[in-house]
Amino acid sequence: MKSHFRCRQQKKIKLFIVNVRFLSYLGVMKLRKEPAGKETVPTKAEMDVLQVLWQHGPSTVRFVHDTLNEQKEAVQYTSTLKLMQVMTEKGMLTRDESSMKHVYSAALEESKTKGTMLSRFVDNMYDGSVSNLMVALLGNDKTSEKELQVLKEMLKKLDDK
Repeated sequence: MKSHFRCRQQKKIKLFIVNVRFLSYLGVMKLRKEPAGKETVPTKAEMDVLQVLWQHGPSTVRFVHDTLNEQKEAVQYTSTLKLMQVMTEKGMLTRDESSMKHVYSAALEESKTKGTMLSRFVDNMYDGSVSNLMVALLGNDKTSEKELQVLKEMLKKLDDK
């Protein structure tokens, strides 16, 4: 009987230790968050939210949700809300809680974020070669004559400098 009791006590202690370790791990992981703006690369869904906020300025979750649903297939309101809460925790958004409706703003600068994403894309897809990227773009069927003309004018301006 004593050994059975001792065995149950040991199991409880082991379970307690595992829980403490797990909670400690979670605490450390929360502290390791990347600071906002330092090479922050949003996911596709996060980028969709940021695009709405960059285009329309500070907005409520309802406005962002409705705008996203106009652009693509329907998403649940709670999913948009949770995504924006997580983005706030990551430092991608700020939230103004001074009024009844919480208003979110982009904390990431549009040009810097897109520049970081473009650099990563060029590095990953074209081994860092901008000329390889340009060759791929110019050979693409989606590039119109008007766009080609604009590119030629830009290159001419660069040559003239």
